[in-house]
Amino acid sequence: MKHIYKGLVFCAALAFANTPAAAQETLADLVEAIQTDTLPKVQVAFRSVDRNDLLGGVSVIDMKEMSEKAYSNNSLGFVDNAVGGFNGNIWGNTEYLVIIDGMVRDANNVLPHEIDQITLLKGASAVVLYGPRAAKGVISITTKRGEIGDLRINIHANSGFYTPKSYPKYLGSAEYMTLYNEARVNDGQAINYSPETIYNHASGSNPYRYPDFDMYSSDYLKKAYNRSEAIAEISGGSGKVRYYTTTGYYRESSLLKVGKTEDNYISRFFVRGNVDMELHKLIKAQADANVTFYDSYAASVDWWGQAATLRPHLVTPFIPLSYIEANDKNSLNTVLNSSYIQDGKFFFGGTQQNPTNPVADAYAAGDSKFVSRQFQFNTRFDVNLSPLLKGLYFRAKYGIDYASTYNQGYKSSYATFAPVWSNYNGKDVITSIMQYGKDEKSGSENIDNSAYRYTYNVSGQFDYQRTINADHNIFGMVLANAWQTQQSGRYHRTTNANLGFQASYNYQHKYYADFSAAMPYSTKLPEGNRFAFSPTLTLGWNLAKESFMENSIFDDLMLTASAGIINQDLDITSSENVDGYYLYKAVIQSGGWYSWGDNGGLAATEFQRGDNPDMTYVKRKEFAVGLRGSLLNRLLNFDFNFFSSKMDGGLARTSSLYPNYFTQTGYPTSSIIPFINYNEDKRTGFDFSVYANKKVGEVNLTLGVSGMYYKSIAKKRDENIEFDYLSAIDRPLNGHWGLQSEGFFQSQAEIESAPTQTFGDVKPGDIRYKDQNNDGKIDNNDRVMLGRWDSPFMSGINLTVAWKDFTLYAMGNLYIGGYGMKDNSYYWVKGDGKYSEEVRNRWTPETAATATYPRLTTTDGANNYRTSDFWMYKNDRFNLTQVQLTYKMPQRVLRGTFIKGLSFFANANNLLTIAKERKALELRVGGAPQTRFYQLGFKGTF
Repeated sequence: MKHIYKGLVFCAALAFANTPAAAQETLADLVEAIQTDTLPKVQVAFRSVDRNDLLGGVSVIDMKEMSEKAYSNNSLGFVDNAVGGFNGNIWGNTEYLVIIDGMVRDANNVLPHEIDQITLLKGASAVVLYGPRAAKGVISITTKRGEIGDLRINIHANSGFYTPKSYPKYLGSAEYMTLYNEARVNDGQAINYSPETIYNHASGSNPYRYPDFDMYSSDYLKKAYNRSEAIAEISGGSGKVRYYTTTGYYRESSLLKVGKTEDNYISRFFVRGNVDMELHKLIKAQADANVTFYDSYAASVDWWGQAATLRPHLVTPFIPLSYIEANDKNSLNTVLNSSYIQDGKFFFGGTQQNPTNPVADAYAAGDSKFVSRQFQFNTRFDVNLSPLLKGLYFRAKYGIDYASTYNQGYKSSYATFAPVWSNYNGKDVITSIMQYGKDEKSGSENIDNSAYRYTYNVSGQFDYQRTINADHNIFGMVLANAWQTQQSGRYHRTTNANLGFQASYNYQHKYYADFSAAMPYSTKLPEGNRFAFSPTLTLGWNLAKESFMENSIFDDLMLTASAGIINQDLDITSSENVDGYYLYKAVIQSGGWYSWGDNGGLAATEFQRGDNPDMTYVKRKEFAVGLRGSLLNRLLNFDFNFFSSKMDGGLARTSSLYPNYFTQTGYPTSSIIPFINYNEDKRTGFDFSVYANKKVGEVNLTLGVSGMYYKSIAKKRDENIEFDYLSAIDRPLNGHWGLQSEGFFQSQAEIESAPTQTFGDVKPGDIRYKDQNNDGKIDNNDRVMLGRWDSPFMSGINLTVAWKDFTLYAMGNLYIGGYGMKDNSYYWVKGDGKYSEEVRNRWTPETAATATYPRLTTTDGANNYRTSDFWMYKNDRFNLTQVQLTYKMPQRVLRGTFIKGLSFFANANNLLTIAKERKALELRVGGAPQTRFYQLGFKGTF
């Protein structure tokens, strides 16, 4: 905690610092810089470059510009819309690295308003200098820094409401009981609920004796809940010292309003600050600090989990005291001893098997608060070594992150009461009460689930940059880079260490060549193989600067090509050892229940894995081509990239390469087959980004379309399969494998004449599957590739309309080609599970021609409830993710006041989903519902 307090003191000092200000750049200078596209520079690996000199595989988002027209509370909220190449992954790779101000950090610990720029580094040549753990792509976030000028204060405030999109629809008590009886009859069992009981639950005459408990009722849920935020930014400085700091707080409530859940909240308080100093005309320094206090309070109830499982007829949350028979003093006294009498009602559990209920938990089970504290600090020194060699610089960075989390709260137990009902003269009364448990409150606060994470980053580099005869632009870099993360509960630290080298040259900003390479070091690999060499080469040609393009429509036209090999240890891991250390070593252990007589009765020795002293890095081998430019005086800007990469040498235990006696399949099992570099995956695709800018009268229009299409397939696997269709080779890595359905069995005769279904007893109304290999039985050998679970094509579309002082911004995302699977408890209703409205379309002999759902069963439904195309649906959709209208107060109105700028906005998020399967896409089972968000806010500059 002492680090946190030091950080607060440091940031507070920055917040109230004031230094002499130098004159700001004139508006004319700023406009000229923008028109010549030299402002701002783009942050790439360990340096910044002019936009015009960017080579392929790099995209950038100007977050300062975005914040003027669109609000988001997610630091990466615009990435998949504003630029191409990102779809929750970078060029098909999901384990991308997040870099914040040169340090490895979490993206969720920086807010959008704090960000200056986001750079998406996609190509191998763009990420190689970061080392092996950046081999699958990098998102580089650069936060705001102070600028030369007078003290400047920005105030942001906003407030809005979340409203649920939809709730799961479950059957009421009477309908559930009726269909559960049907399920028992289908299974050859007697009914469970009498017609009289079902009638009483349906009539609603006494909902306390015959409950119909709806956890999605407005009795327990609000129509909307609030999120409010306030943020202040302070910046300014001179040529010697510049400073920036921001502090803010947000608080978010919840949808629940029963018991202590009404007090549920999430809050975040933060302070971030930085200072840039010119210590000497040859020495510059930076210091940054950030501290975050995050809390999440909740009553001790799993409301949404129980809402998906608790059947409606089992419990009544409260029963009025008036139902207790007047002469039954014992029962009345028993209940009155409870600490939780609410409005003349007492808690009731239901039965001995269900002695509690979620409403009672919300009032009396206690509470818990998740606490997270994070402190970050980093510093940088830039030393100009031009007196030794013109153009030579030394730069060094060091940063630390410390995060601790824990849960604190109070646990309580409470009494519940199960009544015995009778009916006297047509009136329901409680004749006796059974108490379960007792009211107990602990005065001791529980602290548990404590965890910590500590990360340090360090790098040092020599840069050499010269321009010779105004034509030859040279850049060189030699660097050492390392970062390491230590986490509680993990013995091994996550480590990235590498040396790096870069040599870049361009002639008149027309012809480009860049060679970037890294030498990683990893202790995951055996000695002798821990060092590797990762080379990349990129060539560029700005065709727009050629004489034959002088009168063309193109303002800029950059063609790039790159190739490279990155050695990475991200995939040196296995399901039995996620850390990935010592996988090259044999595992020998005792096992079995018998031994040789001369072993003294000890167990036998087992080999679980063999040695592989030749294990080496997994290699990303990539070729990419890019085309970036603009035409017709920047009417149209575009950026296209094609990529083809292989991830070669993934770990596998390949039984086909070793004699069969290397593996013992009997008891105890044993194997001396080692992990070797064998698997190969291939990713191929293209990304694009196109922006059109047009002024029509007084209206400025900007339309942007970006996106990506990619294929990811397995190219090499060790397989021992009997049928070709079971092969994973040349099939998607991220696919659904399952059975192909052929409708329902309509009769016992049809079942007897069909291939044998081996997944349990089959009856009419069960799903029939295709026998792929014609062997007369349905088993796992009949699984086929059904489709990809991700969307191979994703596109972001955004529109900006500016008229006078109003700006309208809208964005949406299009997803095509993916498939979802209806495989949660809402659709797979089995055993004693809760029934959703899906079962109304069940198969019965009367509905055989129109049924869309299998027969009901009280068994585990092993035949029906398994992955197959019966449950699959198309994931194609268009999401209207945000619409915002901003009004900027004219300067003439503010003239003469202390206010330098003032704007107001109204926005809405997650407004609309257009899809054939919209209901399935918007449904959330076992968790809080998906929501829309409506918000009002303002921003003032002083």
